[in-house]
Amino acid sequence: MSDAVISVKRVDARRGPRQILSGVDIDIVRGEVVALMGPSGSGKTTILRAIAGLDPFDSGSIEVDGVARGGGVSQPAALRALRRKVGMVFQFHCLFEHLPAAKNVWLAPVHAHGVAQGDAEKRALDLLRVLGVEHRARAFPRELSGGEAQRVAIARALAVDPPVLLMDEPTASLDPIRRAELTTIVRGLVSRDRTLVISTHDEEFARATCTRVVRIRDGRVI
Repeated sequence: MSDAVISVKRVDARRGPRQILSGVDIDIVRGEVVALMGPSGSGKTTILRAIAGLDPFDSGSIEVDGVARGGGVSQPAALRALRRKVGMVFQFHCLFEHLPAAKNVWLAPVHAHGVAQGDAEKRALDLLRVLGVEHRARAFPRELSGGEAQRVAIARALAVDPPVLLMDEPTASLDPIRRAELTTIVRGLVSRDRTLVISTHDEEFARATCTRVVRIRDGRVI
């Protein structure tokens, strides 16, 4: 697809003797919300982490909004460029336990991207307000509910306004009310012309939220 914001071409990945991904091909157009669905261990999270530059892959290529990488170890310059293109919300949030919510959001823009601290703090509070948790800005992760921690994690992923947002099993620990709230949040993010890729087992959430489902099995797109 010529207008793809994410293009995954013939990607293979091994971890020791195990083949994790085999010839994965996915093109995703700007503004889509794509669900990656498949059994546990099928390779969904590995695909997300490869797109984000967090895990290497052995062969093939991945391009995200003009930043291209091949198999093997990526060059630091490419990874730095990728960090501005992709935000990721991890399944278990992975917030820094010793930092309050707001600092979890503004820390990386300041120290990794050179954003002025005042500007980063303002954006952090703006994001927390949009996501309905501004009143928890000074709370530590241990003081947050699961839904609040997830919203802080989303704010952190959006801190440098990336065009691509990746979410790994976002409904895994949410009750039905919080899942419905997350559906509303996701729809709001896409209305601002952002592309989302979501790894999920949740068929109902995928039907309510996503524009397309990509089925993964044994490291292959089926």
